[in-house]
Amino acid sequence: MTKRRVEPLVWLMFSGGGVTAATVLPVLVALFAFAFPLGWIDAPDYGHVRAVVQNPLTILVLLGVFAVMLVHAAHRFRYTLYDGLQVKHQVLVALLCYGGAAAMTMMALIVLAAPL
Repeated sequence: MTKRRVEPLVWLMFSGGGVTAATVLPVLVALFAFAFPLGWIDAPDYGHVRAVVQNPLTILVLLGVFAVMLVHAAHRFRYTLYDGLQVKHQVLVALLCYGGAAAMTMMALIVLAAPL
């Protein structure tokens, strides 16, 4: 019987988080840092944004986006500590990095599920 490893799943989430961050974050920065404040595009009103964010499908999509981006950040930080800073506590570092990503994902779920 072969030993199953979780590392390929983590690398898959790392890749997905990188792609998500590279495609989603620049659009959000362009909209909320430039287009809306400078008046290039009319900003959506509060009622519209609230209706969109309260949709259960939107909550699931946002939670998935946040989760893969947090795993991406945790994985990148973990290997920065290993390779860049030569930290030898591999189990502790992995637990802290991925535990932090899981905790922040739970916080995102709480915020998204809370009524506006």
